[in-house]
Amino acid sequence: MDATTEAVVAAQLGRVPRGLRAVAHVCPCGLPDVVETAPRLPDGTPFPTLYYLTCPRAAAAISRLEAAGTMRAMTVRLAQDEGLRRSYEAAHQDYVARRRKAALEAGLEPLPPGTQSAGGMPDRVKCLHALVAHELAVPGVSRLGREAAGAAGPWWAGGPCVTTMPNGPGLAHAPHGTSPDETKGGR
Repeated sequence: MDATTEAVVAAQLGRVPRGLRAVAHVCPCGLPDVVETAPRLPDGTPFPTLYYLTCPRAAAAISRLEAAGTMRAMTVRLAQDEGLRRSYEAAHQDYVARRRKAALEAGLEPLPPGTQSAGGMPDRVKCLHALVAHELAVPGVSRLGREAAGAAGPWWAGGPCVTTMPNGPGLAHAPHGTSPDETKGGR
């Protein structure tokens, strides 16, 4: 990943990113909104989150869905809908396979079998940020991620979430309806 892209991701997160491998999805505004991270951090610590939502506007929109009870409602649906459960299991298997492949490509030891995938898969919905990131990175793989992304609305409509300032990247103004603290949280 080039230094400029890494600086944009750092500005989005409000911190230096760890274990970056690649941009996994580009927002309609032209900036990354999902990155792929190594399954192990530089110090060897396991890091199961392969796809990480970096856009602070997207993260804030998804956080509002979580606060509104969307995860609970989706978990109830998983218990009641066999087709949805099968789809969610397939998304889990996809995530684990891609994470293993990323580890091998990076010359890292894959995470042990049975390590959680992301977002609560395959049994419950625990983190919509992870499900949306997976769906954006691999379109069509996560039905619940696609639903959450759609419900979040067009987070990119206000333009880029960060700007490059003369002294380096910095956070742009907070999007309407969020505080600057919410936009720095990222995932």
